[in-house]
Amino acid sequence: VVTRTKRGGGSIVNIGSIISQSGNVGQANYAASKGGVLSFTTSLAKEMAIRHDGIVRANTVLPGFIETPMSEAVPDHIKERMRGKIALGTFGTPYDIANLVLFLSSWERSGYITGEKIECSGMIAI
Repeated sequence: VVTRTKRGGGSIVNIGSIISQSGNVGQANYAASKGGVLSFTTSLAKEMAIRHDGIVRANTVLPGFIETPMSEAVPDHIKERMRGKIALGTFGTPYDIANLVLFLSSWERSGYITGEKIECSGMIAI
């Protein structure tokens, strides 16, 4: 997600995954690709801060277990095991992620946040 501000700057919000932080059995390729998103965003934030006086920010959102068509394919017994590892006791929704992206896209609300990885997982402990 890329947004622009009236003063010529902008906000880049990339979508990663909590799996990039912890890894997961059978998901080495996925964890590696999402880890690349984190490294890319961190480097981009540093470059934009130096080269563009901080008017372009870059952050990564790290979703946890989100109710999507992809997660519907997960067997129920695994979903229940995962739900038990989430402090809030429920799965997230796409709206949870969208609201965080909107916050990070807003210069007025998050203008001093750049180079960060922000988890949206209900405090999952994988």
